[in-house]
Amino acid sequence: MLSVVIPAYNEEQILSKTADTISCLLTENQIEYEIIFVNDGSKDATWNEIEKAHQHNSRIKGICFSRNFGKEGALFAGMSKAKGNCVVFIDCDLQHPPELIPQMYKLWQEGYEVVEGVKKSRGRENFLHRFAAKTFYKLMSSGTDIDMSRASDFKLLDRKAVDVLLGMPERNVFFRALSSWVGFKSTMIEFDVREREAGTSKWSIHSLIKYAITNITSFSTAPMQIVSICGTIFFLFSMVLGIQSIYMYATNQAETGFTTIILLLLITGTIIMMALGIIGYYVAKIYDEIKGRPKFIISKFLDSTDES
Repeated sequence: MLSVVIPAYNEEQILSKTADTISCLLTENQIEYEIIFVNDGSKDATWNEIEKAHQHNSRIKGICFSRNFGKEGALFAGMSKAKGNCVVFIDCDLQHPPELIPQMYKLWQEGYEVVEGVKKSRGRENFLHRFAAKTFYKLMSSGTDIDMSRASDFKLLDRKAVDVLLGMPERNVFFRALSSWVGFKSTMIEFDVREREAGTSKWSIHSLIKYAITNITSFSTAPMQIVSICGTIFFLFSMVLGIQSIYMYATNQAETGFTTIILLLLITGTIIMMALGIIGYYVAKIYDEIKGRPKFIISKFLDSTDES
């Protein structure tokens, strides 16, 4: 059986169409399936739409969070309830093409355990969003040794890969990178990102920056390495400045270096404060991990045998 996990946050306008589109597609291709919508603390009528879809089709299930826990939590919640031999993850807004799901399933039947959906094009985005995304994935790729330049959450995972991910004890996770990190026999399938058919994007600039920082620090120590690089550069700069100062003193050309002192204080102070900030952020992440709080809290779950 194929499980389809769909995170949903304020998607009341498109959810019904998404449910119908994917259900019809899988039925036409004679694929046994279940669809799991995860309501990530939506403020609109998303949960009501999930209940209606469940009443119309018992193979559509619903998870409702007690509050908003973020997309990563929604993906893992869907995995925890999925009963299929393989699991497909797809966005609710239909920007990921559902018609590729049967192709992914066929590749899985051929023996592939991870089928990555990679972006052939990102669709229409403003320059700032495109530049920020490119920078983020470049940092992630260099910090993890995994090519994240065209990565997406649209993918299929075999049950073995799903069980490995569910068995990971860490709380701060980056699903898009972890699903590649686990390995297994993998292949890729390209797709063009489509325009939203209804509603608006839930990602603001602030939320994207927060998402990027959280995922970079949860999966990579690259920011810590940046501190070391800055320290090395400043050390070399200090060596050159020290040699210059000794030479000026030895040739009786030394003068009161007020400007130099101010610049040195500003540079060292900035680097120290940046280093403390980065280290502090990692300490905060360690604190979160030690507390061991769950990635999500489920308040309601709908399936064909147990409704609450």
